[in-house]
Amino acid sequence: MAKDRKIDMVILGLLAHEDRTGYDIKKQIDGGIRFFWKGSFGSIYPALAQLEEEGSVRRSGSNENGGREKIVYSITDQGKEVLKAWLRDEKSTNDLKYESIMKIFFGGAEDRKITLQNIDLFQSQIEADLKVLQFYKKNLEKVLDQEDHIYFYLTVMFGIKSYEAYLRWCADSKKILSQRRRGE
Repeated sequence: MAKDRKIDMVILGLLAHEDRTGYDIKKQIDGGIRFFWKGSFGSIYPALAQLEEEGSVRRSGSNENGGREKIVYSITDQGKEVLKAWLRDEKSTNDLKYESIMKIFFGGAEDRKITLQNIDLFQSQIEADLKVLQFYKKNLEKVLDQEDHIYFYLTVMFGIKSYEAYLRWCADSKKILSQRRRGE
């Protein structure tokens, strides 16, 4: 049975790897996971509270250096079973949303140079993200003897191959727009 709130699965998956604070979860999402999933503090903390209420995670606190209490979350056996059930579920929603591509789709409403500019901006973002993914790949290649890292590596490779295809599309699109005039 698939969970409706996919942020729950992101959290359970991260906690299956290691215990984390809400801040650590957000940091991980903003790091490597951002290439295929987004999450905000406004979705993470309510999800953690719900998962705790359901018995899928538990939290523990500690005062580090006498400061504010640090809440650390860990996955429970029940949470592991929820995660495994989701992994076995054959249904997946694979939504892709790129505002840059939507701007290009509607580019006919503006001068062609604006669309070329939007492609350049998209290309710059993809090139920057590709560098990050290549960095992750290089580091993961050193630890492929650890089971979890194999799966992290596979998702990084998906990102690299996808972003390389995006860059080829950018080059082809700029060529088409530069060679053809309106109305041809």
